[in-house]
Amino acid sequence: MMDRDLVAYGAFLLRVALGVAFIAHGLLKVLVFTLDETVQFFGSQGFPGFIAYLVTAAELGGGVLLILGIYSRWVALSLLPVLIGAAVVHWGNGWVFSAPGGGWEYPVFWAITLVVQALLGDGACALRLSRPLLSGGRLKQVTTG
Repeated sequence: MMDRDLVAYGAFLLRVALGVAFIAHGLLKVLVFTLDETVQFFGSQGFPGFIAYLVTAAELGGGVLLILGIYSRWVALSLLPVLIGAAVVHWGNGWVFSAPGGGWEYPVFWAITLVVQALLGDGACALRLSRPLLSGGRLKQVTTG
């Protein structure tokens, strides 16, 4: 049997951890690699340069929305393409992320955690609750109270 209150706090903890990780990755592109170098990297991987700006904005904006708990379920799903793209970029380097050039294990694991967040819902302390993924009550929003 699950304790619904604890599930809600688990979803909250996951949501905040995901948000912090996305903000950290967005800031890494802005403050460490710089946006110009990030654009060049994306181009070297076969992506149009402007995608670097979209990914950075998605990471920063999505991270803030996750931390605040604003439509977290849908934000998590909308960030999936970012991590699928990262997994594709790292696919040829092998599985382990410590491999030269980074492997695909970390972005795939991160993508799975986004799916888990979407399935769990917003959790505790969310500012704007998401609608359930499915109508008919099969998957319900997990909240406290």
